Amino acid sequence: MKRAGTLRQVSDFSDFSRGHWLQELLRRGEEPSHVQASPDGQHLLVLQKSRPPPLPRVVAFQRHGIGGANLERNWQPPQPALVGLLFLQSPVTLGSWVLAIVWEHGRTEVWHFVVAVGWQLLQTLELCQGARARIVSVCSQGASLVWCEERPPLDAHLDMSKCAFRFCVCTRALEVGEQDVRLGAVRIVLHNSPEYQVLASPQHIFLVPATASFATTSKFLLIWHPEKAKLTITAPSAGFVHSKLLRSSSESDFRKLLLGSVGLLSGLAPLDIRTSTVSNSGGLLLVSMKGAVNMVEPDGTQRHIFDLEGGPLAQGSPVQLKTFGSILACVLAGVLYLVDQNSGRLIEKKILSMKEVHFLESPGEEDSIQLLMQTGIYSFSFSKPEDCSRPEPCLVEMVFEEACRYYQRRSLSSSKLTVEKLKKGGVFQAPVALTAILQHSLRQKQKPVRGLQDTYAKLLSTMSLELQSYRSLELLKTCVVCAPESEVESYCEELVEQEVSRILHSDMDKDNLAYLNSIFASFPSAAWKAMRSCLQLQQNGDGLLVARATPEVWKKVLGGPQQEEMGQNGVVPLFELICASFLRFKPKWLPSFVELTQQYVSISWAYSSKEGPEGRVPLYKRALGVLARKNKRSEADDEMELELLLCSKRPKAVLQALHLLIHLKRWQRVVEVAEKFSKLSPLLNKEIFTTLLAEFAQHRELDPYLDTLWPLCPAELTASDILTVVLQHLPHSQEDPVPFSSEGNQLTVGLLKPLLQRVVQRPCVQDEMYSDALQSPIFPPPTPPREY
Repeated sequence: MKRAGTLRQVSDFSDFSRGHWLQELLRRGEEPSHVQASPDGQHLLVLQKSRPPPLPRVVAFQRHGIGGANLERNWQPPQPALVGLLFLQSPVTLGSWVLAIVWEHGRTEVWHFVVAVGWQLLQTLELCQGARARIVSVCSQGASLVWCEERPPLDAHLDMSKCAFRFCVCTRALEVGEQDVRLGAVRIVLHNSPEYQVLASPQHIFLVPATASFATTSKFLLIWHPEKAKLTITAPSAGFVHSKLLRSSSESDFRKLLLGSVGLLSGLAPLDIRTSTVSNSGGLLLVSMKGAVNMVEPDGTQRHIFDLEGGPLAQGSPVQLKTFGSILACVLAGVLYLVDQNSGRLIEKKILSMKEVHFLESPGEEDSIQLLMQTGIYSFSFSKPEDCSRPEPCLVEMVFEEACRYYQRRSLSSSKLTVEKLKKGGVFQAPVALTAILQHSLRQKQKPVRGLQDTYAKLLSTMSLELQSYRSLELLKTCVVCAPESEVESYCEELVEQEVSRILHSDMDKDNLAYLNSIFASFPSAAWKAMRSCLQLQQNGDGLLVARATPEVWKKVLGGPQQEEMGQNGVVPLFELICASFLRFKPKWLPSFVELTQQYVSISWAYSSKEGPEGRVPLYKRALGVLARKNKRSEADDEMELELLLCSKRPKAVLQALHLLIHLKRWQRVVEVAEKFSKLSPLLNKEIFTTLLAEFAQHRELDPYLDTLWPLCPAELTASDILTVVLQHLPHSQEDPVPFSSEGNQLTVGLLKPLLQRVVQRPCVQDEMYSDALQSPIFPPPTPPREY
């Protein structure tokens, strides 16, 4: 649920050694290009890549009480630059770690920190085997280092732009002992490849093309699975995923790896990547130039999470991404976005006082969000009102009331089941178990499970997330009562959103549907916002309405109790409730919403079965029924009726819309509809053309559009068929026919002549059927010569 977030300062750098220097360094505007906290949170490493003065350097700051020698390393171009700061777990002592500083030419310094002694250099190693090799990207996974290195050609005069495939991806085990560090053998994962940025998750390595990479190879990602010795090629936006096992060194050649997919990959658009990072769940987070945040899973599939506000991202504005538990935190242009990774819902948006922000690890606190700014380290947390912290005790009693209704509906007995009978009977164990769990969890809250049966303890661990959701909902209800008048409206909106979301994830029976009706009637604006959020309705870049609701939610929207099942008690189905909200708050979206629902129906309920919503009353007719119940009719409603009929794309509905347009004498729109929908089916094409031909015979309003109308003539219509339709619909004159009448509204042969010529000159259908046989010069064909 949404809660008010608060930013609390946890450090002003006074608890760090040389903290005043760090604070001054930040306030002078020398913003660090990279900040990293140690696994235990006691050290802060700052990497500056700014040009001299000062020199590029890396500085370590440690908290007070663990003093000792400081760590500061700098370098002066053209000396090789620093490319990576990696914290590696040391197997010598549980929870201990070492720091690996990796330089561009492959030299690696391994440091460890000893309390009261300070930083000590364990060993200096050489990662690369070639003297001319240059590391461009490095990461660590477990006890191994993975990097992408450039291997320049031997010919120094060779044009480097022509040697795009001069990189290789390597890995090497690094074993940390008590006094030394040992390197394993170099293993080449991929050679003859373009430049890649390597990013490590716990089980996989993502290879993201560098921005200046070769154009053809910047259309896909690579995912290396070390345990399976497998490489996955994925172009997520195009839905292309292909995996290949690397059994030998020859199969690690980049060009051979793509040999079977070059044709398909060459037609794809280049990847749109502004920023990339790995989430704590093991997926790859990508931010596009348009501000879309997507997650690439280790299997190569892509999932959209969120769209940052403001459209395309400005050049030069940094984007910081990090995941904390199930929350995705993003900082862009001084604005902090907190998004639920699972649902894509915006939890919190907060404007920060400064734009330069860095995320820090929170040891032991997965859901705690820590930020480094110029004035200190801040922790972002969700506030919980102290006076509203205790959920209602009646929540436990509600379990038995709900269980009573549940069992009564499924009981074959005519005797009425009461809560007292349910408690004393001892037959139904589910409500007893749930009541015990609720009482225990509400009393113990965050304490360990004690005093529960083993079976109940297992149930508690299984349903912990659902239980937390219900507790939060009851807490919010209490907050509505406790809140001041100025905040009641915002709390009510949140309460409505939680209730609507809860019902959409429950059984959509008559009671829940009646409850939804009361919510929409009592809080129409809040219910509209809640439904938009649950269905994730929004317009894409082309202005089209899109919905990212799950199939379960769609089924609740379309497959709940229908009007004939509800009776005459004033309760309307959920689909009609949503359509009424569209008409009230966003009428232009209603036809697009009906079209979206029809697309979902065509996928989920094949063959228009009676179980599906289209097997009873078509969705467009249900939407028209909502429109017909409006008290006042306007011209906008007539246009809405036309759009609803046309968006269904059903032949009867299209013809009904066509007749309505003819009745309104909107001839330009009549011709546009005819031209568009004649392509759907030959039968509909014939019906539309016959209808318009009959109108053409009665008046001269369609004469300006004949050049558009005649090409719509179906192939099976003959000249006699056309004349028959025209003669049947000629207007009857009360006077004797007079040749050369002065009235200009009569039909003449000259108007029909282009259509008749088109039909007469068209080849006969039977001639086309036998044209191949008639054109054959010899029958049967000659015997082919034998081959000796």
